Parts: sequence; C-alpha cells; structure tokens
Amino acid sequence: MTVLVLYATIEGHTRKIAERAASKLEESGQIVVLGDVREPGFAVPGRFDGVLICAPIHIGRYPTSVAQFIIDWKAALSQVPTALVSVSLGIRSGSAEDRAEAEAYPAKLEKKTGFHIPKVHHAAGALKYLEYDFFKRALMRQIAEKEGGPVDTSQDHEFTDWAALDAFVQEFADDVALAVKA
Repeated sequence: MTVLVLYATIEGHTRKIAERAASKLEESGQIVVLGDVREPGFAVPGRFDGVLICAPIHIGRYPTSVAQFIIDWKAALSQVPTALVSVSLGIRSGSAEDRAEAEAYPAKLEKKTGFHIPKVHHAAGALKYLEYDFFKRALMRQIAEKEGGPVDTSQDHEFTDWAALDAFVQEFADDVALAVKA
C-alpha cells in the first residue's frame, strides 16, 4: 500500500506534522511519498492507495495551492481514502467561538473545491516567534497575550497534540488497508 502525504507550510510546522504523519504511516506498513503540494508534477493521486493532506490556516484560509490541488485531482481523490490535517492556532483557543471558526475551515475548503474530505483532524500549530519578522512577532505576541498563551518571543512554542495526531494517522492507515482489501 502506498500513501501520498502532501503538505503546504508557511513557517515549517505543518511540514513537521506531515513528516510525523509519514513516519507513523511507514511504521504501520505503508509506503509513503511525502511532498510539498506547491511543487507541481511529482505525484498523481490516482497512483496511490490513500492521500493525506496537511494544510495550515493562515489569515483565514488554506494556501491556494491546497485548494487548487484538490480541484485538479478531486476525481482521483474520490477513488481512495483521503484525509486532511487542518493546522491552526485557533483550535487551541480558550474561546469557543474561535475554536468553532477553526473547525469550520474544512467545510469552507469543501465548498470552494467541490470535494468532501471524509476524515479531518484539527491540529494546533505553533507560534514560530523566531521565524516572524518584527511586525508579525509583535502582532502574534499581542494575540497570544490576549489568549493567555506564551509571550516569550525568544523561542518558538508548539501546541500540537502529537498523540492525537498519531491516533488519527493510525485510523487513516486502517482505512487505507481496508480499502485495498475491498
């Protein structure tokens, strides 16, 4: 069984999530092809037994390359188990409204692309203070302070629940195995 794990990333944390997912899929016996969705032409989804997409939410949307990939390949994606790891800081917010907004992004992606991704995991991202320019660092610090989050800008802060991600990836691996047997 071969699984395509695609990601888009802004500061690198979603790539780290995708690499972890790929590693867990390999541990479950899958052959994995890992790649950045912004690098066109390296993989055709129809040649895989499953597709896992890892995408961050920035400034209220997923990267355009993620939506375009789904639009371009939705016929092939509909033939295999497909899942999404949606990465955002909003999912860990203390505000139920902010969490609900983060949870709604996959539905917005579905509306935009016309493709329903049947399995979605919401992963908290990271504050990458060391990657931000002066203005973004100040803005993100202000937001973190409002949320009661870390304001030490001398280091990055990860919020991903790795055990929950691992469990989701294992469920996806099981779905792929079942689909191959069918």
